[in-house]
Amino acid sequence: MGPEALAQVLSPLAGMFTQTDNPDLLVGLEVSDDAAVYRIDDHTAVIMTVDFFTPVVDDPYAYGAVAAANAMSDIYAMGGSVTVALNVCGFPVDLPRDIISDILKGGAEKVKEAGGVLAGGHTVDDKEPKYGLSVMGLVHPDAIMTKAAARPGDTLVLTKPLGTGIITTAGKAELAERDHIEAAVANMARLNREASEIFVSHRLRCCTDITGFGLLGHASEMAGKSGVRLNVHAPALPFLPGTREYAEQWLFPGGTGKNKRAFEGGIYLNGTIEEEVLHLVYTPETSGGLLACVPADLVNAILDEFERRNIFCRVIGNVEEGTGIEITD
Repeated sequence: MGPEALAQVLSPLAGMFTQTDNPDLLVGLEVSDDAAVYRIDDHTAVIMTVDFFTPVVDDPYAYGAVAAANAMSDIYAMGGSVTVALNVCGFPVDLPRDIISDILKGGAEKVKEAGGVLAGGHTVDDKEPKYGLSVMGLVHPDAIMTKAAARPGDTLVLTKPLGTGIITTAGKAELAERDHIEAAVANMARLNREASEIFVSHRLRCCTDITGFGLLGHASEMAGKSGVRLNVHAPALPFLPGTREYAEQWLFPGGTGKNKRAFEGGIYLNGTIEEEVLHLVYTPETSGGLLACVPADLVNAILDEFERRNIFCRVIGNVEEGTGIEITD
């Protein structure tokens, strides 16, 4: 389901189930953030999310690990820690058991790496494999990060390079180099746990993860919910090896065009932006990094901590007064 169709489905539901129905529902359909958040008491809130998808890579173990990392990313985007997860599975009846076992093993080991417990799940017969997780996390009610807290003067940082969407598409067409696929898989399987912990320790309030709507789609949601303009500096955008090469061959997935149609109305170009780069920032990402807004007085300290821990983080722009997204050269 594309972003336009999804919005049509969720819009009437948001009117039926608003925050005023239950004051302990801190984040729900009305706010429409990365996950739902429900307050248990003054010190604890539960984060709940679910995500699953069809295979993005051929290796079943890697597919399971990537799908699990992607599902847990919503917990990290909200500033929480992973506690319990359940498998969500749809497998063809004739899919070999060893392949199913490898998919589940990849997911289980990723949940363990996150410090969570895998406590079961549910499986249905399906024509095409589908795997992911329903995840519960915990967060202090005062430490929740949302899309709606960007402020003029903030600096935009991104914690993973872009390009997984186009690289996996090229891989399915057998046009991608092996080392490019391996780098993309490693990128997708890497948890956003440490990046989130750094942001929470510095009391950041605005964050989201970059997934199916691409960088510009998720950034547009952040700008709209915060009532600001995000200035994205095109030359600062980081890309995985091979990304620009496959963009020049125009190997974009179908989701790129859907995202462009959905979000281009709020995108402003300032200068000469290469057409390939413009399409890349509309391209869906799988298990992408965190996009966060960092107050000016915290930028150096946060970048230093990322460097000290040897974790990827790049400044890609800033927050201004206004609306929408401005891309500059």
